[in-house]
Order: sequence, then C-alpha cells, then structure tokens
Amino acid sequence: MAGVEVRTLTDGGQPAEQTAHALAEFVAAAKQTLEVAVYDFNLPPELDAIVCGALGDAQKRGVAVRLAYNLDHAKAVPVPPPPATAPDALEAQPFPTAAIPGVPDLMHHKYVVRDAASVWTGSTNWTADSWTREENVVVTVDSPAIAARYRDDFEQLWTTRDVAHSGKVDTAPVDGMRAWFCPGRGEKLAHRIAKSIGAARRRVRVASPVISSAPILGTLAQAASDGKVDIAGVVDATQIAEVLSQWHENGNADWKGPLLRTVLTRAPFSGKQSTPYAPGSVHDYMHAKVTVADDTVFAGSFNLSHSGELNAENVLELEDRELADRLAGFVDEIRGRYPPVRL
Repeated sequence: MAGVEVRTLTDGGQPAEQTAHALAEFVAAAKQTLEVAVYDFNLPPELDAIVCGALGDAQKRGVAVRLAYNLDHAKAVPVPPPPATAPDALEAQPFPTAAIPGVPDLMHHKYVVRDAASVWTGSTNWTADSWTREENVVVTVDSPAIAARYRDDFEQLWTTRDVAHSGKVDTAPVDGMRAWFCPGRGEKLAHRIAKSIGAARRRVRVASPVISSAPILGTLAQAASDGKVDIAGVVDATQIAEVLSQWHENGNADWKGPLLRTVLTRAPFSGKQSTPYAPGSVHDYMHAKVTVADDTVFAGSFNLSHSGELNAENVLELEDRELADRLAGFVDEIRGRYPPVRL
C-alpha cells in the first residue's frame, strides 16, 4: 500500500542500534510538530543518545515536541508486565512531557505523529530488549488523514491525563485505512477483529502475547473447531500460563479457559517460553500484535485481550494483499521458531 512501510523485529535478529537510528531518522524529518505517546521508554546511554538526541535536536530547531508516557504504579496489573520507564529522566528532557497514570488501565501506546502528516506506530516499546530480544512490528504511514486521527487521540490524553477519557476517535476509513483507539473504541475494535476472523475464507494468522478478548476468543474457537479455514498463530507461552492461572484463581473468567484451550490445540499455535517478568530480568516476550484475516491486517499495540480493550491502545486496519502476505509470512516465521503450545 502506498505510503505504508512495515519493519519486523525478531529475537536476536537485529542490533538495537538499527531500530534506534530508524526512529531517530523519522523524528529528524520533523519540521513543525512531534507528538509522542510511549508506554515504556528506558534506553541505555548509547541508545538514549540516539533517540533523545534526535528529539532534543528537533526541539532546538523549533519543532514543538510533546511526549506522553505511562506512569507506573505499585498496583498489580494483568499480563503484560509493567514498564520500567524512568520518570525523572523523561521529565529532565528539554520538551514538555505528560505522565499518564496507568491506574487502573495502561497508557500502552507506542506512536509518534510527525508534522500532522506521518505516523510511526506498532508494538515495540523504546527499550533495548524490545529492539533485540522480542518479536515486534513497526508501521509507518504517510497520511495527513490518519495522522489527524492520532493527533485527536493524543490531545485527549494530553489534556485529560486520563486513559479512560481517550480513544474517542472517528473510525471511518481514510486513505484506505481505519485507525482504532482504545478504550474509546475498544469494544468495537474487538468485535471488528472477531468479525474479520469469522468472515475469512482462506487464512487467519495471529501473533499476540495473550488472547483473552471474549469476542475474538469465541470466534477463533469456533473457526478452529470448524476446520474450514487455514488458522495458525503464535503466543507467549509463559504469559498464556499466567493468564490461565489468573482466570482459575479469579473464578469470574475461568469460563474462558476451555475456549483458549480450543484455539491453541485445534489450530497450530506455537508458544515462546519467555523469561518470566522480574525486576532486572531480560524482557524477551513474544510481543508482536498482528492479526491477518485473508487480505485484512490489524497491527498496533493491542494485545487480543480484555484488558487491552480498556487500555490506551491503537491499531491500524489495512486491506492490502501484499502487506497481508508479508505479515502472515512473518507470523509463520515466528511460530516456526517455537514449539507447539503445551497446556
């Protein structure tokens, strides 16, 4: 699709500097404005110099830079694990910043809007592990119409400092794409993805750390049981085990367990045995968030989870066979690296 570029990351597949320089080049092209919303921003000095250097340089040449980030808290949260953003370091930057309290739901975006005309988005946080040890997808889009949707979402976050009051953004198609934002359109997004999966006639490919959104889970279970469509995917096996344990302990969501087991056992799903979260541990999660249904692609920051519907998230929906083929191939490449899910 014209104006759309995709970058894929794999565990051990590229140096962190490669992504840092790509991000810095995107930022360096700014002439007027930069709006940044990022969940986890915690880079070692050599990478921080590249990225923050580009943001600082933009500020010096007169670009209006604003950065919103998730403010961590002590409250226990569902999978995925919390970020390690250092607020003091971000607040020390020479441009305005906004701490968005992740209570009770996360500010989980990873996007940049440049000059109200271009967007960098996807699943990757701004950390060294995200760029070297995780599977991720980055999408860049040159489209003032799409950029306007992202700016609408950013302004809601910036002015309210409240996740719950964000995401109320128009989802009508522009330039052949739809931009979805949670929580304002979270429930509609989940049903949209589920509908696309249910309508698929050739293939469905899924990469998501966890799958717990009821409409998506139910539709995938039905399609996997019917066996009429080529369905396959990859998850984070460690986080799946954590989710099943949480459901069992909680009781209220335990009914989802059989659906998830159906999806992961009746269709060929692989699972990455990532390192369980602990302070200071490596973050090597299967972190990509992509769904391909025939020639429709959903890519962004949204885990296919119920909590994702309530977080501040964003997803681009595109209809493009070449892009769908590429990302379906990416999902197949990842799942080929890991064993089938064992429950």
